[in-house]
Amino acid sequence: MSSPQFLCPGLAISLALACLSAEPPSPIRPPATPLIVHDPYFSIWSFHDRLTDGPARHWTGAPQPLAGLIRVDGAAYRFAGDRPRGTPAMAQTGFELTPTRSIYHFEGGGLHLDFTFFTPAFPSDLDILSRPATYLIWDVRSTDGRTHAVSVYFDASARIAVNTPEQRVACSRLRAGEMEAIRAGSTDQSVLAKSGDDLRIDWGYLYLTAPAGELRTSSPRAAQRFVETGLLPENDELDQTDPYRDDPPVLAAKLDFGRVSGAAVSRYALLAYDDIFSIEYFQRRLRPYWRRNGMDAAGLLRAAVADYPALLQRAKKFDEELAADLVHAGGPKYAALAIAAYRQTLAAHKLVADVDGRPLYFSKENFSNGSIDTVDVTYPSSPFFLLLNPSLLEAQLVPVLEYAAMSRWRWPYAPHDLGRYPLADGQGYGGGETSEENQMPVEESGNMLIMIAALAKAEGNASLAEKYWPILSRWAGYLGEKGLDPENQLCTDDFAGHLAHNTNLSLKAILALRSYSELAAALGKTPEAERYLALSRNMAANWTGMAADGGHYRLAFDKPGTWSQKYNLVWDNLLGYHLFPASIARDETAFYQTKRNEFGLPLDNREAYTKLDWLIWAATLAGDLRGFESIADAGYRFANETPTRVPLSDWYSTTTGKQVGFQARSVVGGVFIKMLDDPATWKKWSSR
Repeated sequence: MSSPQFLCPGLAISLALACLSAEPPSPIRPPATPLIVHDPYFSIWSFHDRLTDGPARHWTGAPQPLAGLIRVDGAAYRFAGDRPRGTPAMAQTGFELTPTRSIYHFEGGGLHLDFTFFTPAFPSDLDILSRPATYLIWDVRSTDGRTHAVSVYFDASARIAVNTPEQRVACSRLRAGEMEAIRAGSTDQSVLAKSGDDLRIDWGYLYLTAPAGELRTSSPRAAQRFVETGLLPENDELDQTDPYRDDPPVLAAKLDFGRVSGAAVSRYALLAYDDIFSIEYFQRRLRPYWRRNGMDAAGLLRAAVADYPALLQRAKKFDEELAADLVHAGGPKYAALAIAAYRQTLAAHKLVADVDGRPLYFSKENFSNGSIDTVDVTYPSSPFFLLLNPSLLEAQLVPVLEYAAMSRWRWPYAPHDLGRYPLADGQGYGGGETSEENQMPVEESGNMLIMIAALAKAEGNASLAEKYWPILSRWAGYLGEKGLDPENQLCTDDFAGHLAHNTNLSLKAILALRSYSELAAALGKTPEAERYLALSRNMAANWTGMAADGGHYRLAFDKPGTWSQKYNLVWDNLLGYHLFPASIARDETAFYQTKRNEFGLPLDNREAYTKLDWLIWAATLAGDLRGFESIADAGYRFANETPTRVPLSDWYSTTTGKQVGFQARSVVGGVFIKMLDDPATWKKWSSR
């Protein structure tokens, strides 16, 4: 079989037509392709180039199989998954990745098939964004001038509804007026009973509906029956509640396309997951945001079906516009990288409603310790939300601020996290609430102040800062005392260990104090604004002398001959502070050119690994497109060529392109920082 062509992301018709007005994003082969990705539990990916080369998997790597079969004039082909064994795979001829869609192209039997996974992930529309429903779309047309009899089979394994495959599963049918769906869920329904990283959900229900198709709950043998007869089992198999030696049951659909000729015929199905309760927040069980006004699973499915045509048209326009602006901001390779990061960023979060209906947005620190609402995970992902919906950043910051306001948080600096996903009941990292061991005082306090100031800039007001001003003042006081020359403590790059006198961490503290000054001025607190403005200017001047190392700046103040990425400096320009001479960014980025490896710029002189988010932040310091691309394009090369086939890693080797650690994390949203470098682009998207 010939290799599939990786087509220009965002194009659905032809390269020629779509590229008339602007250069398109570069073709990309993502290390893993998002198929059905909504939140840390409902997150299904293909780890292969061809959709038929293996089973779909949860982001953790656990199999969550999807099977797709097509019958053309009685001959069956696979187009998704690797079962049934012995059924030939349809030739995959192309692939497109857009912010909201993953589109596979196939040909065989005189037929062309476009199979699309469409998730209407619009950050500016919380009602739509929070719906855990992905559309599966089939567009079929004849390629040989003949008319063909066509039908499609699709199934989703009930493994999607359990943590481990031996857990017991029950299937049932849902009827609500004309709406019909089938569902699967664990028999135990242990709601919010576990926390940690390498876990899948085992409560709530997986739903499949197909408005123009037949539905059955069955064993995985249903796929073989379709291959042989073109039919589904005659009846549902609803009593499959015993442990399974092989595979749990499946939710299966058959869609008949009738006689297909040159004109395309389209059908779709919908796969959804209702977790009923999503997050525990200080002993309160919170429902998903879409349920806040009483909507249930039947209502979710009805709304998703009714909205399908309009959402698909909206997505096409959104994808094209965002892709064009990404190319304009950072070039075609940057655009492709950002598109690859788009759905992953959102899928590492869960949007819920507090008791008053207010949105709260919780991240999961995937492939790490599973922390929830980690501040130094929110910080690198914040550019995505500052650009596409600042209220989602606020929804991440509020739980941290509320926690810091409690008497149980007794430290003069910001917390690291709120617990382990999905239980946000208090910090679990390091010393937690009981000890100052392995805390990140300068890191998290600096992160919070910078993000709150950036949020105020995006929203045009400092109302969030005003509500929590005593807490922010406490953190500013701590940074004023400890921030210029930090003690031996952890920063966000904690995998590298403790480091005293960290110059990049010092940059964060200084810019955070300038942020506090800006917030104070916005709130009419003139004495504080003037005091902290003077303090940050004085600290910046001291930093320049303390960190200088002959044409670049050190990793640590006391370590001559060292260097590091100064990615935190990017906010000096983005927020219009200009505390530091422009020559620092110029000198640093010129020096970076001498340290680049095949797949990027190392994080510092100690190791050859880098962080994808910080790589793009460091590239943004260049100040011009050519300089940016000279550093950032290596991030694209990593994503396009890495041999490690997992959802995009943010921690990898710059010499081999292999994953060092981390995958499927929200921090890849940090690549969107280049879009904030143009005030007009930032305002255009954030004001929607």
